[in-house]
Order: sequence, then C-alpha cells, then structure tokens
Amino acid sequence: MNKSRCEWCNTNNPKYVEYHDKEWGQPKYNDQKILELLILEMFQAGLSWEIILNKREHFAKAFDNYD
Repeated sequence: MNKSRCEWCNTNNPKYVEYHDKEWGQPKYNDQKILELLILEMFQAGLSWEIILNKREHFAKAFDNYD
C-alpha cells in the first residue's frame, strides 16, 4: 500500500519524506524542538524548505543542538 502524501513532498528525498510523514502538521511542545524550527524557518527565507531540511544536521551542529 502506498502512503498518501501532499503534492509538495518530494518523494525522491528521504529527509523530506520523513519530515512530511513524521513531523509536518504535528504540534510541538518541546522547547528545543520549537527553537530548532524557529531557527530553520528564519534561515528558510527565500529558499525552499527542502534545502533547509537537507542542511538540518549542520544547523544542529552550528547551534549546539539548540541547547
């Protein structure tokens, strides 16, 4: 059975698919997770969300795992 996904989800990118299936549209209550998404959103300005997700690990390293 194929999983139904939004048209914007690039199914050729595993990071994007994982984000779509496990994170997108889910409420966040963890302060570190909220800070991470806030920072990612700020860096996303003018870029695609897919580009930011591909660099997510580098952002975590640069921001000391958002601690």
